Amino acid sequence: MHILSFVIAMAAFVVGLWLFGLAFTVTAWQGPIFFGGILAVSAAIAIPVHVLRD
Repeated sequence: MHILSFVIAMAAFVVGLWLFGLAFTVTAWQGPIFFGGILAVSAAIAIPVHVLRD
């Protein structure tokens, strides 16, 4: 369970960083894409804090 949670958190973190970069290269929807990156990175930090705390 802990390994699966870690893999999901790491994937969310990488996708969030990719969305940050993508927001600066597209010509439209920069704000929602960047906000999606913020949400993905926030979820990637929240997963270990709440799931892996024991």
